[in-house]
Amino acid sequence: MFGDLDRPPLDARYLSGRLVRPGSLWTQIDVLEDTPSTNADVAKAAAEGAPEGLVVLTEYQSAGRGRLGRTWTTPPRSALLMSALLRPTTVAPERWPWLGLLVPLAVAAAVRQVAQIPAQVKWPNDVLVEDRKLAGILLERIDGPAVVVGMGINVTLRESEKPHPAATSLALENAATTDRVTVAAAVLRELETRYRTWLEDPTALLPEYRELSATLGRAVRVELPDGAFLEGTARDLAADGRLIVDTPLGERALAAGDVTHLRAR
Repeated sequence: MFGDLDRPPLDARYLSGRLVRPGSLWTQIDVLEDTPSTNADVAKAAAEGAPEGLVVLTEYQSAGRGRLGRTWTTPPRSALLMSALLRPTTVAPERWPWLGLLVPLAVAAAVRQVAQIPAQVKWPNDVLVEDRKLAGILLERIDGPAVVVGMGINVTLRESEKPHPAATSLALENAATTDRVTVAAAVLRELETRYRTWLEDPTALLPEYRELSATLGRAVRVELPDGAFLEGTARDLAADGRLIVDTPLGERALAAGDVTHLRAR
């Protein structure tokens, strides 16, 4: 279906051989030629009783979604589009929002490792390279209980294909690799490591998050879920994952919001 020679297909057999093993978190890896939404595919499988560790990747996604209902569309094979099923039943539900921080942390770590570019995390769930957006994460809770973790990572997106000026890709950042299979395997390995760490201790990832954060220490403008805005300095991350912002009216601890990094005045 997709004939761009600069964008080879994903290899499901290779990924399964590397990642689906006894004792591994990952239990099944499927690659689809195209689908409206990998998150929807995984959610459907979860509702039908699929075990934790299912991963669905696609070459093209026609109805991908980002945070706040935004669309996520990329040319065929230009991005790494995948969703995973997690069932963190041993962790109290009030700690589950940390998954929205844990996943971009794993993506940033994987990109640093195999692509050798200085990826950082933007609260709550983006991955940046010097304030250019490389990846977005979308988490959805479903009955089960379970969480569907969706990831979209721009890999070979070209300058002429950028959806907005602030977007970037591994290719545009001159990454050491733009092989999507290599990046996918690294992301899933890093995600498994951090997920298991979080299951044991929900606060254990705080030091790494602070180290890789592009938001902490920055002047920010935050759009809150009710449509209101606030400005201040993002000072720290609370143990439960809330962003602590110092504002002219005092400290605010934010559980959700759309953050804009402001330039120094």
